[in-house]
Amino acid sequence: MGSSSTTTSATFSLVMLFLLLQHDHFATADTSLIQKTCKATKYYALCMSSLKSNPTSLTADGKGLAAIIVGIATANATATSSYLSSQVLSSANDANAKKVLKECADKYGYAGEALQGSLQDLAAESYDYAYMHITAAADYPNACHNAFRRFPALVYPPELARREEALKRICSVVLGIIDSFGWD
Repeated sequence: MGSSSTTTSATFSLVMLFLLLQHDHFATADTSLIQKTCKATKYYALCMSSLKSNPTSLTADGKGLAAIIVGIATANATATSSYLSSQVLSSANDANAKKVLKECADKYGYAGEALQGSLQDLAAESYDYAYMHITAAADYPNACHNAFRRFPALVYPPELARREEALKRICSVVLGIIDSFGWD
């Protein structure tokens, strides 16, 4: 568990560093921009609580708010990948479980990579590519869930189901924010 926490903390720190470095590029915002932005999402309460928990959201523009939420999604995907990797080690006696957990760890790793790519797209104002990367990140958990279905004897862990739903909701918030930019 220590390794998972360290990896998650390191990833979150990198995301926060990115946001701080990008701070100069973000226009000043107030809580009304945050509320307006969150109203454009499917999960208003999740959006508001996520942004309120990050003090840089008060000085971010819409693109900066999206980047903050992407950072939260990246931390989720990375932590889930680490969690699954630790589960592989504890299931050494079951070859199928080990295989599926490894596949799932890889899928969440790919989700994290896609989210990292979306940060670059947001910075470049390539919103169509950011949207594509975030959509892919939200879909990777489906591949994991399907891997469990290939082995009926394996039960999809409730903890993994909770993490899957959280990542999908967080990605949905980012997609709603990007939609509010009116880029299409």
